[in-house]
Amino acid sequence: MSKNATSVIDEFRQVVNMTPSELESWLETDESKAVGQKDGDSESTGHKSGRRIIELLHKKPTDCNEDDLSHMKKVISYVHRHTAQQPSGDIEDTRWRYSLMNWGHDPLK
Repeated sequence: MSKNATSVIDEFRQVVNMTPSELESWLETDESKAVGQKDGDSESTGHKSGRRIIELLHKKPTDCNEDDLSHMKKVISYVHRHTAQQPSGDIEDTRWRYSLMNWGHDPLK
């Protein structure tokens, strides 16, 4: 595995701070389904990404392919971009936090 792939996987595992079981439970909630952009179908982009993140967290790094690494980069980029837009005040029950959680990152952790 290349050094670049290793650094992508390491950063992915840093920004995704929810465990697979935490993320699975979260994705079952109405709050998780109520946020995010929807492209014609009923599931938001972030919600779909959350399901993919669970798969990636269960994979061994050596089993990750280019498509996996590409999705990891997308997650890293989204989390960095979105955390930079943190609203002021209590964030616990905000759409901002819920969107991040769909992408595997809970800013309250």
